[in-house]
Amino acid sequence: MVDLKSQYVKIKEEIDNAILDVIDSTAFINGPEVKNFQNDLEKYLNIKHVIPCANGTDALQVSMMALGLKPGDEVIAPSFTFVATAEVIALLGLTPVLVDVDANTFNIDPKAIEKAITPKTKAIIPVHLFGQCADMDAIMAIADKHNLFVIEDTCQAIGADFISKDGKKKKAGTIGHIGCTSFFPSKNLGCYGDGGAIFTNDDKLDDKIRIIVNHGMAVRYYHDSIGVNSRLDSIQAAILKVKLKRLDEYAAARNNAARYYDNAFKGNAKLKTPSHFEKSTHVFHQYTLVTNGFDRNKLIEHLQEKGIPAMIYYPVPMHLQKAYLDPRYKQGDFPVTEALSNSVISLPMHTELDEEQLKHITSSILEFIN
Repeated sequence: MVDLKSQYVKIKEEIDNAILDVIDSTAFINGPEVKNFQNDLEKYLNIKHVIPCANGTDALQVSMMALGLKPGDEVIAPSFTFVATAEVIALLGLTPVLVDVDANTFNIDPKAIEKAITPKTKAIIPVHLFGQCADMDAIMAIADKHNLFVIEDTCQAIGADFISKDGKKKKAGTIGHIGCTSFFPSKNLGCYGDGGAIFTNDDKLDDKIRIIVNHGMAVRYYHDSIGVNSRLDSIQAAILKVKLKRLDEYAAARNNAARYYDNAFKGNAKLKTPSHFEKSTHVFHQYTLVTNGFDRNKLIEHLQEKGIPAMIYYPVPMHLQKAYLDPRYKQGDFPVTEALSNSVISLPMHTELDEEQLKHITSSILEFIN
């Protein structure tokens, strides 16, 4: 699904030197490379504050802690997402309120958000799924109307641009009160281990978040609040600093691969190619097809026989997961999410795909379904 080895080979000398510099300095935790990467990412995103942390899940959890959300507060999130989004809500004793998604973009449906709001609602987590932004104009309007916080989950869409109704461009994760991302190796901007970051333009939130990720300390051994231990280590920061310079180049390569897929499957009634939301650029963390009229699992088996990986993101909606079963929800409540879980398939998508590989993948799929 992701060819990290070939990507590494192209930048091997720069990556190796960056790692060796950290080892030579022995500044493994909170070394200068963490601050350097933070500064570079702030400039790239055009945001005041980036707070590096240990992973994307921590980024979501710390964000909710910094906002002062209390047990029983409701947080709205899509049912069609990776588990981390709902997981951190539940871990903090908050109430996950799940809603359906848009059939074209796979992102949270603003109309569903509006219907789910109650007096207990305190925040919305739009997940910018598969590489393009949710409708942040509509979401921010709802949040302003109801005095709600917005935490953008941009773990799959770092580098994407949202084009607002006034024509201004903002990077995914910089529009709400807080943005969160993951640097898991397979992400568009991935390190060689775990890593994450939190973004905000709010000085007070920045202060709170930095204290929380450091055991609740502003001054060493003086704990002003309950915190966690969530750090991006210096080696990972050094790797990310090298790769950040190439993030837009990587997005262009992914878009080239997506165009090849689009052209290969164009007009095929059995495959719906990804829709492009007019308000967002797409960085194609995943290339996800919606299948129609054939056995998706048999296609996956066929592709495996050809040496081609394929994945289902996500086979079970959040509201039907055993850990998140809730009497408020039952099968059939979120028809779009359930239909997607039963029909989507994601193809290999990364920076190193060449025409020979893309031809092999697409011809193998067309051979099966035609």
